[in-house]
Order: sequence, then structure tokens, then C-alpha cells
Amino acid sequence: MNKKIGFIGCGNMSKAIIGGIKSSNISHELDIIASARDIKKLEQTKAEYKIDITLDNKEIAEKSDIIFLGVKPDMYEKIIEEIRDVISLESIIVTMAPGKTLSKIEECFKKGVKILRTMPNTPSLVSSGVTAICPNSKIDVDELNLLKKILGTFSLVEEIEEKHFDAVVAVSGSSPAYVFMFIEAMADAAVMQGLPRDKAYKFAAQSVMGSAKMVLETGKHPGELKDMVCSPGGTTIEAVATLEKNGLRNAVIEAMKTCAEKAGKM
Repeated sequence: MNKKIGFIGCGNMSKAIIGGIKSSNISHELDIIASARDIKKLEQTKAEYKIDITLDNKEIAEKSDIIFLGVKPDMYEKIIEEIRDVISLESIIVTMAPGKTLSKIEECFKKGVKILRTMPNTPSLVSSGVTAICPNSKIDVDELNLLKKILGTFSLVEEIEEKHFDAVVAVSGSSPAYVFMFIEAMADAAVMQGLPRDKAYKFAAQSVMGSAKMVLETGKHPGELKDMVCSPGGTTIEAVATLEKNGLRNAVIEAMKTCAEKAGKM
């Protein structure tokens, strides 16, 4: 019997997960249903991914073995209040919002539900994301392995202690925005040097993607990889010195501290 996967809220992250599942070798094992307030967007999602849809969140809660809460953080309490009376204790709730701790979610449901706290990021839209996960004590090993398999269809999956979630929000959940700014700044500088803008974005983005791949695949420290590019008396070390002079590291560290602090207050 196939597992029923329900999505309450069908924004970009939910669609990234649906797309990952649909393109995977486990898609035949999972039936998907999604709800949202916008029927037009729901119909588009149905047509694109060939899933079931509904405007009734309770229908999702009643029919689904695994329920992804894909709504904004400020909507969580309202949605949970709406569905908690029809949730089976065998169903698994998957959260995807900063600041929503396992204890807060358990308190909202007012009963012992199974919960997986997650923090995916937007590169999941192109199957290149990373997702932090932390289960509560009611999820068993087989259930956790199934959840990892589902999340692994669109991202890397890393199990962490819940106390580290605010740091994960800063280092992966929000960090694509910092990287996009970095790519944009590099492209702007290349345009100043006369490179056409479309070419500038390609060179900058590909260089960032390739550099990240080197970190993941070589296992070398980022500092060691940086040193490999910095020839004595060369161009790169001049650029690195300028970045250090203008406080690149400190700016990134302070931005991430601010991000993590904000996540902890949500």
C-alpha cells in the first residue's frame, strides 16, 4: 500500500519537494495531495506534477500518513488548531519553518504526535539543496529512514541536534541570499570591466558552483583550496587582500549572527 504524502501550503519549497519525489525512483510508492488558498496555483501544480489537490486542510490531515506544513511561520498555530482534532497519532508532521521547536509544535497539537523538524533551503528547487532534520522521540528508525529517503530526492540530508537549528538557518536556510548578492557583486564588477552582463552572471555563478563542489568533493579545508588559487605575487592574492581589508569575513559572520538571533526569536 502506498504512503500518502500531504502538503498544507503549496509554495516554492513544497513544490521543490513534490518535484523531487516525482522525479525519483520512489515516486511509485507515494501518493501526493496538496492544499492551498489559491485554487489557480493549485490547479497549476496539479497539472505540472499530476497530484491530487484540495482546498480543505482537514482532508489533508485525515488522508495523509506524512504531512508537510508548508506555510509561513506565523500561520502555524492557526493551521495546527484547524487540523489537530483529525490528525492520527500514526501520522508524521514535518515542519519547515524557523523558530518552530519540537516542543512548541507538540504543545500546539496538545497530544503526542510524531514530528520531524526540518530546515530545507531554496537550492532544493534545482535538486541541490541541503536539509537539516531532527525527529522527536515518537518517530522510530524505519519512519526516520523513510523520511530521509523522501527528503533525499531533492537535497542532501543531515541529522542534527535541535539546539543547532538557529545556526543552520543562518548557514544554509538564509545563506543562498548572501551567495546571490556575492554573485551579483562579482558580475557588476565584471560588467565595469566591459564583460557583457549575461556572460558575467554565467562566469560568476559557475565559479561559485564549482568552488562549492570542490569543497564537498575534495574534503580539503576551504583555506587550503583558497591557497591553491593564490600564486605568490599574483592577481588572486591582491584580490584576497582587498576583501580582507574591506571586512568580508567579519561582514559575513555578523550577518549570520544576526540571522541566527532572529531565528531564535521567531
